[in-house]
Amino acid sequence: MGVKADTGTLAKIVPLVEQRRQSSAQTHAHEKNSEGALSHFVPIFQDGLRTLGAVIAFLSGFVSSYSLRGKKNAQASANNGNGNEYSLKSCENGMRQPEIGASMDIIIVGSGLVASALAYTLGKDRRRVHVIERDLTEPDRIVGELLQPGAYLRLIELGLEDCVKEIDAQRVFGFAVYNDGKKTKLPYPLENFHPDVVGMGFHHGRFIQRMRKKASSLPNVRLEQGTVTSLLEDNGNIKEVQYKCKGSHQGITAHAPLRIVCDRCCSNLRRSLCNPEVDIPSCSVGLVFEQCQLPYANHAHVILADPSLIMFYPISSTEICCLVDIPGQKVPSVSSGEMAYYLKTKVAPQVPPELNNAFLAATEKGNIKSMPNRSMPAAPHPTPGALLMGDAVNMQHPITGGGVTLALSDIVVVRNLLRFLHNLNDSPSLCKLLESFYTQRKQVAFPINTLAGAAYKVLCASLHPARKEMRQACFDYLSLGRTFSNGPLALLCGLNLCPLSLIFQVFVVGLYAVGRSLLPFPSPSRIGSVARLILGGLGIIFPIINAEGVRQMFCPVATLQSYLRGPPII
Repeated sequence: MGVKADTGTLAKIVPLVEQRRQSSAQTHAHEKNSEGALSHFVPIFQDGLRTLGAVIAFLSGFVSSYSLRGKKNAQASANNGNGNEYSLKSCENGMRQPEIGASMDIIIVGSGLVASALAYTLGKDRRRVHVIERDLTEPDRIVGELLQPGAYLRLIELGLEDCVKEIDAQRVFGFAVYNDGKKTKLPYPLENFHPDVVGMGFHHGRFIQRMRKKASSLPNVRLEQGTVTSLLEDNGNIKEVQYKCKGSHQGITAHAPLRIVCDRCCSNLRRSLCNPEVDIPSCSVGLVFEQCQLPYANHAHVILADPSLIMFYPISSTEICCLVDIPGQKVPSVSSGEMAYYLKTKVAPQVPPELNNAFLAATEKGNIKSMPNRSMPAAPHPTPGALLMGDAVNMQHPITGGGVTLALSDIVVVRNLLRFLHNLNDSPSLCKLLESFYTQRKQVAFPINTLAGAAYKVLCASLHPARKEMRQACFDYLSLGRTFSNGPLALLCGLNLCPLSLIFQVFVVGLYAVGRSLLPFPSPSRIGSVARLILGGLGIIFPIINAEGVRQMFCPVATLQSYLRGPPII
């Protein structure tokens, strides 16, 4: 190529020189005094130009070849990662992401519902996420299997709605409530939503595995099985995560600007990030019916039994889950047969006739599971470098199935906040965002937690006359029809999460209970009954509201500071 370049250059230069020489000779021919001298130097000048052109062409080709070779070497060096802090690889979605072993943006402890959904959500936003989970096998739990319509809307918003597909999930359109031989059907208020927006019943383990598969499908999300032993601090800042891989006793230290702890209800790390006050009001005992049909198809069934609630809902096309709530922390022993005896003698007589045989058959089969129902108000103390989410920071009674709705709503808040922060190493800005998260989540947590706590205390059986009247009043109010039941149901299923709506509904139901207690006309005994009813209701609702945080919820200054401070745009 160098020879061709030189020949071509000379071919262009020589004619130009010859043309200029001829023109110069013609001009100077008219100058008589100089004619002899010029005719002597023309051949010498022509030869010199030819030599100079060859030298210039050679040097140009050499410089171009060297420059091209340097560019190729630089590109090869970049592809091999020789000039970068970490190596990169090309991905199917067009993004360039770090190889395994490169520095991460976010470390997530846990891989349940919250961790898996969060990993996928942040991974879509091009964050490099490292998930560390103690056990990646399919979990086997008896709660978290009823997805309310509000939670399904959050799945759609996060792009995770396909996780309820291919797991034999069943659509749920509302509730059927039984009380003292009476029953009422309460459909979800879904008139203003797309037909696909409904509740869902499924196997919890299948749902979690689909979420994990979805998260791990992203090239910048890494799932690793290991046990996190501690969060390493430096002057109050969480700097590192120490963990051990499965089958290894050697500790590994992982680094990232942000660590998110969501290791569920039995978290070992929450004490360093919050002030936990865990209460266990009851335990849930679970059974699975096979080849059985519910009285109202595609509806969850709630029995206001004695001493507490019984719930049925579909989890597959051939299976129905039954949850029996037993108040207190101590339950009859399953291994000794006391639990089976309790279910047969105490619970079975209160089960609807259509489900009684299936209930007894499942009890005889002996596959009985139990799990404590924990309640814990959120009381985190913002810690630089770490965030607490899911059941690790906040738990409510599962009576309303609102835990999944709240968890997915928290993920939406975190995603929206972190989208404004491009550089996670900006510690002051990151710390402000974490503080904003704990405040902004209250808008959703307050109605869900308050409704769950109040509903459990009101709907459980009690010997107190005022509590009995409240329970009966709630059932009768919901039985009045959709005009009256739509408001409470919209709150329960997560379609309306306005705190003021909850206060209004509590006031309306309380007013209904007071009015029916005074009919047909007020009397001293009825007025005394109303006074006890009001005091009993306030005694239930006020402690729950106080635990949820009155200042953050109802003080405009505290809330506005979180919103007006705003995520910094970097």
